[in-house]
Amino acid sequence: MDRRNFLKVSALGAAAVAVATSPLSLSAGNKPTRKIFKPGRLNLTFEPYELQLRHAFNLAKYQRTTTPGVQVRLTCDGIVGYGEASMPPYLGESVDSVCKFLSSLDLSQFNDPFRIEDIHAYMESVAPNNRAAKASVDIALYDLLGKIMGQPWYKIWGLNPENCPNTSFTIGIDKADVVRQKVDEASPYKVIKVKMGLDNDKELVEIIRSKTDVPICVDVNQGWSNKEEALEMCHWLAERNCLFVEQPMPKEMIEETAWLRERSPLPLIADEFFQRLPDVKRASEAYDGINIKLMKSTGLHEAYQMATLARALGMKVMIGCMTETSCAVTAAAQLSPLVDYADLDGNLLIANDIFDGIKIVDGKVTIPERPGIGVELIG
Repeated sequence: MDRRNFLKVSALGAAAVAVATSPLSLSAGNKPTRKIFKPGRLNLTFEPYELQLRHAFNLAKYQRTTTPGVQVRLTCDGIVGYGEASMPPYLGESVDSVCKFLSSLDLSQFNDPFRIEDIHAYMESVAPNNRAAKASVDIALYDLLGKIMGQPWYKIWGLNPENCPNTSFTIGIDKADVVRQKVDEASPYKVIKVKMGLDNDKELVEIIRSKTDVPICVDVNQGWSNKEEALEMCHWLAERNCLFVEQPMPKEMIEETAWLRERSPLPLIADEFFQRLPDVKRASEAYDGINIKLMKSTGLHEAYQMATLARALGMKVMIGCMTETSCAVTAAAQLSPLVDYADLDGNLLIANDIFDGIKIVDGKVTIPERPGIGVELIG
């Protein structure tokens, strides 16, 4: 093949130098050909999209039946990358704030989509925070770049898909009959994630245990405020085949959480406490692991760095998601061979997904063999 058919690119985070061409297609003679990618200006478009939940989502502090979202497209040389912003209430973002931030961007100034560092630095310079908005651009950018290179990101990162963990299936706080119904729906999964933080935590677990003995993990969403009672719950849960406890206490209670970690028989995983890359080191002082979510981390670029740093610090790593379509969930799944735990069921909780992507096979995360983040638009 002619050398002109190749474009040398710089290292993408920790990724090796890759060959940048579009995916294989068939010529008139049925011989595989490659379209030479011609760098050009980036074109960003977006539109709001409200996610409809299959069941009301009950947490320790609130309930919701929908999640606001924004769908994003990033185009270069006729190749489209898909991205998404999902904004559950605690992130502090909204459709208006995301659209305002995206409208303020001028990505047409970049005529090379491989300038990931420059593009992220530019987004940070436009406005602080806006993490989900920045994640939507990042996801679309990684989808675009993977399609240009003709490879899924787990391969570009050199990860082995056989190392993907089982994903948990989330059961929210609800009435006993609804919980039983949700346990039945979770039968294909090998881990159940239980939302906790109210005065009926034990009752909820007992209902689940009356129907199944599969491992559980619990997400307290900052719902426990007394460290002694939290410790008692950790011991109680350890006797009921629980794997770990996520965000047991309010994120401000750092000393109390560190006290709990020293005594807990179960690992403590940081979620609300942990947002961006600088938080990894802080989290290591009070938690055993971190829950990486693309909507918190501004996307795959920083999420990969978080996972690498956490590993270097000897921490557990979990990859999670918000309530999202298969677009963002499948993007997160590209990192799943690198982690200990996965909570990638956000797309399964909605009734109006517009993408085909990640599959759960016998409870295990299965990444599509498609370039980029691995999704196809279906609606």
